[in-house]
Amino acid sequence: MSEAAATAGTGSERPHALRWWALALAAIAVSSSYYEDDVIGPIADLLHRQRGFDQAQLGLLNGVISVPNALIALSGGILIDRFGASRVAWWSAVIGVAGAVLTAIGEPYGLMVAGRFVFGVSEGAIFIALIAGLARWFPASGLALATALYLSLARVGSYAVDTSTAWAHALYERGWQAPLWLGALVSLAGLLAAGGFRALDLRRGRSVRGASVVAGRQTLRGLLSFDRSYWYILGVHVLYAAVFFPFRTTFAIEYFQHVKGLTLREAGVTNSWVFFAAIFATPLFGLAADRLGRRASMLVLGTALLPATFLVLGLSHADLWVSTVMMGVSFSLVPAVIWPATTLILEPERLGRGLGLITLVQAAAMAGANLAAGWLADRSGAGASNPAGYTPMLVFFFLTGVAALVSALLLWRRESGSGGHGLERPPRAVPERALRV
Repeated sequence: MSEAAATAGTGSERPHALRWWALALAAIAVSSSYYEDDVIGPIADLLHRQRGFDQAQLGLLNGVISVPNALIALSGGILIDRFGASRVAWWSAVIGVAGAVLTAIGEPYGLMVAGRFVFGVSEGAIFIALIAGLARWFPASGLALATALYLSLARVGSYAVDTSTAWAHALYERGWQAPLWLGALVSLAGLLAAGGFRALDLRRGRSVRGASVVAGRQTLRGLLSFDRSYWYILGVHVLYAAVFFPFRTTFAIEYFQHVKGLTLREAGVTNSWVFFAAIFATPLFGLAADRLGRRASMLVLGTALLPATFLVLGLSHADLWVSTVMMGVSFSLVPAVIWPATTLILEPERLGRGLGLITLVQAAAMAGANLAAGWLADRSGAGASNPAGYTPMLVFFFLTGVAALVSALLLWRRESGSGGHGLERPPRAVPERALRV
């Protein structure tokens, strides 16, 4: 969602000597947020066995964090402009720790849901705030590299939580609660990093103020006045996220245990490789898009790998690493291309409005997909004793992935013609206006 906002950076002054420290602290803060975001997946089976949660309850625990995400997407920019990016990042980190603690207490179930909702407020704001903060630390000529590194390092959190079933195995042996307290400690580390980022910002002595109220009113007018390329790429954003994140963060580890016969430790490590690969491959795919163009074609390729992954999972006996590599390539390629492509499609004065609408619909879709997948699994009696019960869930993810592919193909068709925005052209052939966002 907010990754693309970084491409609209306004930094044009001489680079500050502390900018790499600011980037490191921002990466630690957002990585801790990613860790807590994904903390439910590795303990899904424990919650089933020790607390009797059904699939719908697990889906709600991850789906509920998307609800405040949508609200923050529309209001976060105003708060950042009014109070400053580093201050909003600090506030968000405080809220995140509170949500992680409530989740770790975890009883009754309603308190755990409330904790995930509170954390969602933080998760939806801190990413945007840190991106905006980095845009003020780095000049325009270095902001793309900084953003790519920020995104790659952020995914260290997703990798760490999946591999925690190995390096923190002793905690998982103690039951469902101990790994959640570990997540709370990781969130506290993120809070300290956000505090360091705030301190650097104060040391720099830069005031961030703006007339965001007027801009917000302008954003609300003519909200739907975008061309077809925008709606096609919105479809890719929304449908891709509605498949990848619910499956990988909520259901994948348990699916690997119940259907593929992996232990919890093996399932967590296998799932983690998708995020581990993205740490290194995302900047490489972004560099390829910058050098070669063909962004719409690359989106078609990356999106096609998503439904293909579920065909391999559900219809073949191929080694699990085959589907893991396929999804890892997809998750590295699509985010690296789709956000810069979105900034090329949107006019500079409509960039915030367009990204806000994408984020709003995307959050709703991810919440709905989590609930729908959990309901399908429950209705089919999915579990260790009934591996076939996961089939309707896989079919749901496969069909949603096909819909994302259709959106990517429609985008490619339009961008290959005269009515496009240069996504298929080499970088030097793209109009200069489109590049200055």
